[in-house]
This record gives sequence, structure tokens and C-alpha cells, in this order.
Amino acid sequence: MTLAEYRKKRGEPLIREDADGAHDDKHPSALKYVQIGLILAIITAAEVGLYYVDMNFTLLVVLLIALSVVKFSMVVLWFMHLKFDASLFSVLFTGGLALTVVIFSVAIAALGGSLT
Repeated sequence: MTLAEYRKKRGEPLIREDADGAHDDKHPSALKYVQIGLILAIITAAEVGLYYVDMNFTLLVVLLIALSVVKFSMVVLWFMHLKFDASLFSVLFTGGLALTVVIFSVAIAALGGSLT
């Protein structure tokens, strides 16, 4: 039994009753989610294709990381619904991702690693 069912059974008012109607207008249709899924599939195909292209290894790694960041951001913003929440959440989540990439790069450099 959900909390809403419990409250309804006891005759208590539903707290989110008014908010649910306004909340539904923000979310996109199923078609939009299919479009986002297709974009993610195209980016994934590009990542796989890039691996087989003869190019500088450092450039390959940078391109793959950039494409991965784009995919991560799309999944988080659309499928985790951060796009429809307060912009602070989106900034914190994508900012955390950027900070992770910077820390990863500094750690690789500090440990004497190389992308070449």
C-alpha cells in the first residue's frame, strides 16, 4: 500500500494532489525520449567508429572522453529528469562531472601517466 492509498483510506487529504497536475506538463512525450535514445545510439556508434580511425592516440582519448561527457549529461538531464528540476541540480551534477574529469587528468599527470 502506498502512502497516498493509506491517506485516502484514512480520509486524510492528499498533499501532492495539486502538484501532480502541474508536474505532468513539464515532462516530454514518449517520442522525445525515443529521439534522445536515438541520439545516444548515434553518439555510441560514433565512439565505436572513432576507435577504428587511424589518428593520434591523444586526440582519440580526448574525443572519446568528450563524447562520453555529452552522453552522460544527456542521460542525467533527460532520463534522471534533472532538466525539469531546479537548474541548481543540473549545475551541481554537470559541475561534478567536470570536476571529476579535471581531477582524473591531474592525477594521471601527477603519477607520470601519459595519453600518448
